[in-house]
Amino acid sequence: MSNVVEDPKEKYTLITKGLQEVLNGQIIKKVLEEEKRPLKIYWGTAPTGKPHCGYFVPMIKLAHFLKAGCEVKVLLADLHAFLDNMKAPLDVVNYRAKYYEFIVKAILRSIGVPIEKLTFVVGSSYQLSRDYTLDLFKLANIVSQNDAKRAGADVVKQVANPLLSGLIYPLMQVLDEQYLDVDAEFGGVDQRKIFVLSEENIEALGYKKRAHMMNPMVPGLGQGGKMSSSDPNSKIDIIEKPKKVKKKINSAFCAPGNVEENGLLSFVQFVLGPVYELKHGTGTFQFFIDRPEKYGGPITYNSFEDLKTAFKEEKLSPVDLKAGVAAGINQLLEPIIAEYEANPEFQEAAAKGYPEPSKNNKQKKQKKQKNRGSRYPGKKDEEKETEKVSKKLEEAKIEN
Repeated sequence: MSNVVEDPKEKYTLITKGLQEVLNGQIIKKVLEEEKRPLKIYWGTAPTGKPHCGYFVPMIKLAHFLKAGCEVKVLLADLHAFLDNMKAPLDVVNYRAKYYEFIVKAILRSIGVPIEKLTFVVGSSYQLSRDYTLDLFKLANIVSQNDAKRAGADVVKQVANPLLSGLIYPLMQVLDEQYLDVDAEFGGVDQRKIFVLSEENIEALGYKKRAHMMNPMVPGLGQGGKMSSSDPNSKIDIIEKPKKVKKKINSAFCAPGNVEENGLLSFVQFVLGPVYELKHGTGTFQFFIDRPEKYGGPITYNSFEDLKTAFKEEKLSPVDLKAGVAAGINQLLEPIIAEYEANPEFQEAAAKGYPEPSKNNKQKKQKKQKNRGSRYPGKKDEEKETEKVSKKLEEAKIEN
């Protein structure tokens, strides 16, 4: 990664590059232009499902923040993961937090981001303190349950009978900005309602407002919806094997000429393109497809717009786009998988954070049998006839 940007306006441009939305951008400008100090930012992630390739998007932004001279904290929100309706016990969440830290560091190293300039913080290291708890109670005395529920709607796992924990989750995220001592929080656009909750309520506790920066969400591999840890078919894990990657990409929704609902094009736009730019310099783009000679031979696109136009005009087929994306993803994941396979602690965190279902549980499920009555034609008629006979016998007893 090249040298740190010095000009305040250039810094702001780089900090906000590619974001979908910025709330209170004037706070960022004040720090950079008037206070002339590094902007302090945090990005939080709750260690729930296994991280997927969509995580490259915030990692690219962390690279931009560091290049702009920002002080960046990565929050491993273990208690948030526990409060989500995933029902993972705390000991499992602890291993997931370790796994997330390994993954985040491995991704950043793979795209050339200096991780020594990052600070990693585990949520429970300060969220169980007396002051934090007291502030949580104060905030709970200000925010209505409807507002808390609405704030967490796009982030907390939604279930038929929600737990009280889902209301605590967004309140804690509001307080994290203060206790991590930052000027701005960065997250996906799915965090917007929590960011607004913070802007509307944090000053009531005597704390200053923060700026909020939002990334677009990477679409999943299916038709519509974001790439999500809870939907295995929509995402590719960070340590997914090359054959599995190809299989998932080959089964992804990719209609000829359709550029509006195309998770593969979006992945090139938000991940493969920006990673190439990080490694080769601002304004650069390259997407290579090793196409067979009988279909025109290998082809390279030097801008995303050219790639998108070629697909829209059906000059590029879904098969070829899939081949290029699969190869690009496998190239991205290769150094991360190598790091995983060389590190026993990394492997242990994965095994204990995401244990495989036991064989005993599988056997119990297999032993569960359905009502046999539905398997035999005429069984219901037979049962009715038996009932009639039994009734007649009972009437005969009464008459005698």
